[in-house]
Amino acid sequence: MPHVTEAPRDAATTWMFREAAQAADVVAAQLARNADAVDALVDALLARPPQFVVTCARGSSDHAATYAKYLLETRLGIVTASASPSVGSVYATPQRMHGALFIAISQSGRSPDLLRNAEAARAAGAHVVALVNVEDAPLAQIADTVLPLHAGPERSVAATKSYLASLSALLQLTAHWQRAAGGDTALAAALPALPEAMRAAWACDWTPLVDGLAAAHNLFVLGRGTGLGAAQEAALKFKETCGLHAEAYSAAEVRHGPMALVGPRFPVLLLAQPDGTDAGTRAVADEFRLRGADVWLAAPGGDLPVAAAPDPACAPLLAVQSFYRAANALSLRRGFDPDVPPHLNKVTETV
Repeated sequence: MPHVTEAPRDAATTWMFREAAQAADVVAAQLARNADAVDALVDALLARPPQFVVTCARGSSDHAATYAKYLLETRLGIVTASASPSVGSVYATPQRMHGALFIAISQSGRSPDLLRNAEAARAAGAHVVALVNVEDAPLAQIADTVLPLHAGPERSVAATKSYLASLSALLQLTAHWQRAAGGDTALAAALPALPEAMRAAWACDWTPLVDGLAAAHNLFVLGRGTGLGAAQEAALKFKETCGLHAEAYSAAEVRHGPMALVGPRFPVLLLAQPDGTDAGTRAVADEFRLRGADVWLAAPGGDLPVAAAPDPACAPLLAVQSFYRAANALSLRRGFDPDVPPHLNKVTETV
């Protein structure tokens, strides 16, 4: 059941709202400030091409790692896998990472399990890159290359601008790497338009979603390809800030069992991508509507408006930016404080 607070708050007064609203400016500054560091990293990667990429992260940062997987595999054709932090921190099993690119993503850069895995990866011969918001954090001291998120202080427990800054850092790295390797230059050319597109995304009105989920108990959030991480992030924020049980699935994977739960009035949020996955995602939305489910499709011509993406790879950032504003409003609508979710701390240090 929705939690009840003592008094309602204006949605624009929360830290979650104010910090998410800063994301476009954060990304604009980050793209400018990190350009030289990204180019230096790309030069090193071209000189010694990694055979594969390993990501390591938890929470929202792990959703950024999901985005990294699809981005690097589709744009550069390099196999990218997520490391389970406990393999290194709890089981202490050495991994064969010689010549790999190891990307650790963390807002705080302090979690012991990420630190141990980054240390082990570097000792095994991987090139360790840290995407971290706290530039003097222990993780940054371990890394061969640091790409600061430049998100600034984040007071809300719910990460917003730091998550979007993680995505934009991965986007910039991929775009510069692809261009330097003699590949398509379209993504690099699209980067300057990203901040303005994010501002447009922040202005998108997702009130129908807020109204529809005000009394909900659970839902599915679906995405696919580079949009799967966005679905994972949305599902986490529903749990974290709204007290709403949400599960994220690929729009393809949901057909392998989970869709049996979808019937009349079952809520489903779909985040479509303007790429080859779009038609399949829309087909799932249509099928669920025929079952009587409550469906919200975020797509051009869909139930929820979306900002135009300067490149398809930018679309997940825009969807999440629009979603954050709706999640903040929904949290308050359901009687929660999005800045202080029950039982959670800003920095989670796992072993």
